[in-house]
Amino acid sequence: MIPREKLHSITERFEYVQARMSSGTGDIAALGREYADLRPIVAIIEDWQALTDQIDEAEAMLSDPEMRALAEEELPTLRRRLTEVEKALQIALLPKDSADARPAIVEIRPGTGGEEAALFAGDLLRMYQRYAETKGWRTEIIELAESELGGVREAVVSVKGEGVFARMKYESGVHRVQRVPETESGGRIHTSAATVAVLPEAQEVDVKIDAGDIRIDTMRSSGAGGQHVNTTDSAVRITHIPSGIVVTSSEKSQHRNREIAMGVLRAKLFEAERARADGERASARKSQVGSGDRSERIRTYNFPQGRMTDHRINLTLYKLDQVMQGDLDDIIDALISDDQATLLAEMGA
Repeated sequence: MIPREKLHSITERFEYVQARMSSGTGDIAALGREYADLRPIVAIIEDWQALTDQIDEAEAMLSDPEMRALAEEELPTLRRRLTEVEKALQIALLPKDSADARPAIVEIRPGTGGEEAALFAGDLLRMYQRYAETKGWRTEIIELAESELGGVREAVVSVKGEGVFARMKYESGVHRVQRVPETESGGRIHTSAATVAVLPEAQEVDVKIDAGDIRIDTMRSSGAGGQHVNTTDSAVRITHIPSGIVVTSSEKSQHRNREIAMGVLRAKLFEAERARADGERASARKSQVGSGDRSERIRTYNFPQGRMTDHRINLTLYKLDQVMQGDLDDIIDALISDDQATLLAEMGA
């Protein structure tokens, strides 16, 4: 079990933060974030303390002949609840990804499979938009290039809301689809794929970009056949010269396009730095399901059988229609639970 002194120090810190907020001193925004992080943990600690006190009292009653029967009746329930609360406390105290609370930028691109892959990429885009709606998140299309049949050649979407990256990060990787394409007259099942990358949104303080390291080009988005939704002379392309990263935005406002493109560039550079830091950590963590390896085949969507299989945790659900309508919570919850179990095992919990 977690040492009592650690629980005590967490409670003390929470009370300190609470007092600072009440007095209006210090960085109120930073204190507010810390308060929000600590409050649910302290609530579990309080439950744990209350249960341990009740168990101590019940065990003391065992020596009283008049109270022994009552104590023997209560103790199994109290101990079972304590075990549950201890598990919740262990999970609450697991190391957290510092980017979990951030908004995310989601990039979707077709892989192997030609036009069918582009159509599937479009299906994934709509799936994530619907999922965001169910969570009360806001989505904004940053870049959208469509194929001739209405598929997606490239989609870049900003997703804002509470805890977006904590859940969406599990979507990074190769998504494979097995179905009869709309373009197939013979009724044969084809396999194609699309790649999803989920990046935590970065702030200016996270990434320093020197003006001399970027080249900004203003251009006109392509019209029919060239795949862009907006036809405008104000589209912006920014090239980060040291890394070779290129980002574009095709909204109607050139000023807004610069802002959007710089935001995407910061996210890419921030994620590159996170990946470098991850590479320096223990190799055991490289297997985590939320690692975001875009070359990893993470999921198969089998339309003829109505089946979705997540290969990272061998989860198969026979409700593909609901999944494609944005019903992703069962999948993501299972991935989070698996990740937590791995962390607990590594920590010897």
